[in-house]
Amino acid sequence: MTERKPPGISFETWADRQIREAEERGDFTDLPGFGKPLPHLNRPYDELWWVKEKMNRENLSFLPPTLVLRKEAEDALAAATEAPSERALRELLSEVNDKIREAIRRPPPGPPLNLAPIDIDEVVREWRERRAADETDDPADRKTD
Repeated sequence: MTERKPPGISFETWADRQIREAEERGDFTDLPGFGKPLPHLNRPYDELWWVKEKMNRENLSFLPPTLVLRKEAEDALAAATEAPSERALRELLSEVNDKIREAIRRPPPGPPLNLAPIDIDEVVREWRERRAADETDDPADRKTD
């Protein structure tokens, strides 16, 4: 059973009075999201919702170092196809290969890396073939919109 209100104390608590006075001053009128529904009400409760939203707002992510390196290698291979020169391609892949070799020498925490250094000469060969094919394409054979 709850306790009864002691005599001589009003129903309005100190906190309630502070809120009421702030409302009367208009402190709550221009708050962001005023009059809008609360976001994510239809989602199941997650104890770390505030961490995830903060990371999302600040474009942060947390992945184990091995997964970050796998993603970096994948992105480097994709960027290599668009490299402006062979030298740029080799520099890009060399940087990633250095990181891969270091991770193989001293494995970081997390899932296994399962990644070997990229065969730069093979990627360069494919890059040259693609460039040669692009140069031999006849512009008249291409359809224009």
